[in-house]
Amino acid sequence: MCGIVGIIDFKIACDESVLASMVRELDHRGPDSHGHSIQNVSSCSVGLGHSRLAIIDLSPMGHQPMTFDGSHIVFNGEIYNYRVIKKELQSLGHKFISQSDTEVILHAYREWGLEKMISKLIGMFSFILLDVKEHTVYLVRDRLGVKPLYYFKENHTWLISSELKSLVKHPSFTRKIDYASIKYYFSHGFISSPYSIYQNCRKLKAGHYLSLDLRTNSYQERLYWSVESHIPRTSIWKTYGEAKERLKSLLISAVNYRMIADVPVGVMLSGGFDSAAVISILQSNSSENIDTFTIGFRQGNDESQSAKAIAQYLGTNHHEYHCTEKEAKSIIPSLPYFYDEPFADSSCIPTMLVSRIARQHVKVAMSADGGDELFGGYNRYRRLLKMNSLLNRFPNPIKGPIADANKWLLNNAYDTNSTRLDKLRKVFRSLDRSTTRQISNLYSSMNELPTSIDRHLYNFHIQSYPDGYNYNAETTLDDLSMLLVTDTNEYLQNDILTKVDRATMSVSLEGREPLLDHRLFEFAATLNSEFKINSDKSKRILKDIVYDYLPKEMMDRPKTGFSVPINSWLRGDLGYLLDEFCSEEKLEKTGLLNTPYVTLQISKFRSGKLHFLPIIWRLLMFQMWVDLWKPSV
Repeated sequence: MCGIVGIIDFKIACDESVLASMVRELDHRGPDSHGHSIQNVSSCSVGLGHSRLAIIDLSPMGHQPMTFDGSHIVFNGEIYNYRVIKKELQSLGHKFISQSDTEVILHAYREWGLEKMISKLIGMFSFILLDVKEHTVYLVRDRLGVKPLYYFKENHTWLISSELKSLVKHPSFTRKIDYASIKYYFSHGFISSPYSIYQNCRKLKAGHYLSLDLRTNSYQERLYWSVESHIPRTSIWKTYGEAKERLKSLLISAVNYRMIADVPVGVMLSGGFDSAAVISILQSNSSENIDTFTIGFRQGNDESQSAKAIAQYLGTNHHEYHCTEKEAKSIIPSLPYFYDEPFADSSCIPTMLVSRIARQHVKVAMSADGGDELFGGYNRYRRLLKMNSLLNRFPNPIKGPIADANKWLLNNAYDTNSTRLDKLRKVFRSLDRSTTRQISNLYSSMNELPTSIDRHLYNFHIQSYPDGYNYNAETTLDDLSMLLVTDTNEYLQNDILTKVDRATMSVSLEGREPLLDHRLFEFAATLNSEFKINSDKSKRILKDIVYDYLPKEMMDRPKTGFSVPINSWLRGDLGYLLDEFCSEEKLEKTGLLNTPYVTLQISKFRSGKLHFLPIIWRLLMFQMWVDLWKPSV
């Protein structure tokens, strides 16, 4: 795992010292070695930089930037099937000088071109590739967005990096706030690709690549893969048993591929079905005891005992660490630095903690994100199916008034702290067919910012989010498929994968995601809905595979997730953070938020009268980010 940097300047030569400083800012992503180079192509200067976390081919031969036949690359990620591709290339006459997957990418590009080369890759990746012969630079991001890539374009300069903090080191980078991104952040708790917190700075979308013509400074961004394109019009599976066996073979392949490394590999074990599937397959096919890692808390959701039971049953080399509140809270001041832009998923705290524990023993750790999006694990999926079934019982004349009542509740009554009203909102929202079809907002329906707060929170006015924030709901997909696709494109990519990447990289730990193998998503897209969710359980097909390895009574328990009691902390001894960063003085200094309204929300929170609790953590994370990075408004 690594950090990558690019500078493309059409006016002046790249400053080598600036390029080197941008690379050093990514030292946590790759402390093993640093490298950079500058090429003059057409009428521009192209600088590439790399900070390396050596995982495959630990020798200097794996050093980057790497060059072959007029192509230069800096690469972040892992290509798990690189040996298979390498063997094919060798049969075509290619000669290799290293054992690295990076060199395989260069040869595959020269042999097959960009899109055919990408189609062969199984892995996680983002890379910058300069083709001197074609006067072209390519920016490429993996299919599901496991690895990040930002780019900034202003006038004659392009800046590219794995993280924003590296871009900030360049004197041409401007820290102007993107106001629409602020609204999106407060609405959802993260900023969705392709946007970032800064103007003129974008995230390359998952499954996309960008090609930049160095002769004209013109570019195109293209989609090369999407999960929705693999959803068939009719089911291709004759029987459930047939589908289950096919999934099992794909899981075994995906998990085994991610054991390829020249350093120790472990598994983060939460106690749920997803991580249980990963470690069960791994340990059953290994003669050695695999390292597993779990953390527990006295407060919040604690699955450490369940994880321990799984580890003991399978015979893993289990490491369990119970974190104190003090240790968890000590993470908070570092969050704005490592996450670069406002980010309000508080489960990043335990994710960073378990990454620290794992890094003491291994350099690579697998986690099991993606199972909920693959197989319908979130409770809202079952709720959607139940409510749709209920909706179909209502005659059409009643559906209009239901929709009107739902919209009134969302816009006018959300600030009211009433359990009865809250239940009514959820029922009406689910019954409102028009809201259900606006699927882009359903994935965060539990935490979406109410209109009654949104219209009072800001000191600026944005009519609507820019095009690209919302998923196009004009589709023939059924509601469950749309919700799964949207969660994959939005919540998984922009929240979960951002959380895991920054947390693992903060301690120079490579995180690998077996369930994010694109072959699994292509397979899951073909499954009947009832193979994923039936009347009595979600993730049906995955759970039935886990039961092949673990006793059913060990696994069947309520889903809890991975969280800390952040609101009780903020009402207790972490209240000083609200006093410090959300003070009237600091709110007024920035001028972006409505100071009296924010102060009122915090007062209601402390007195137990605030209904929409997520707004407090979002406010704090935003204000702490502003205080650290000092953007211009």
